[in-house]
Parts: sequence; C-alpha cells; structure tokens
Amino acid sequence: MNLPIPFIVGLAILSLAGVGFYCLLATRNLIKVIVGLQLIVKGVMLTFVLAGNLNDQVSLAQSMALTVIVADTIVAVVGLALAVQIRHKLGTLDTKALSSLKR
Repeated sequence: MNLPIPFIVGLAILSLAGVGFYCLLATRNLIKVIVGLQLIVKGVMLTFVLAGNLNDQVSLAQSMALTVIVADTIVAVVGLALAVQIRHKLGTLDTKALSSLKR
C-alpha cells in the first residue's frame, strides 16, 4: 500500500485539529485547554507547510511555520503563567471557578 505524502499529512492535520478541538470542548482544566490550543496550532502549521509544498513555495511556508512557532510559544507561556496565577489565587484550575473572581 503506497499512500501519497499529502494524504498522510492531511490525516495528521485532521487528527491534530480533531484532538485539539475535543480537548477544548471536553475539559474544563486550564492546562488541558492550553494543550488543546497547542495541538490546533500545530495542525495549522502543518497546513502551511503542506500548502507551500503543493504550490512549490516551501521556503515561504517554512518561514510562516517559524512565525507560527514563535507566536504560539508566546501564547503558551502567557497562558501557563495565567494558569499558575489562577491556581495560586483560587486553588483550582477549573474554568467554572473563574466566574467567582471579582474586580
């Protein structure tokens, strides 16, 4: 069985995005929500690389993927820092507990 590379990468993109969306919808833990967002972004990054490969613009796709990695890392660090502060303040990482915070 000889599957083409774009088909395999497309399956990887769909599985990363699917698991990421499931993680966002099924859990209320802030750390797991951040991990779900990371999975979705990795799927988007693979989409950029696949599109660049199919259009013979691999260098542009790689530079876009690098930009996504940098922005994604910043978002993850800020999100985890917020999760640590929320855990310190409330004692839990449940998103429903965020409604108890007041100004």
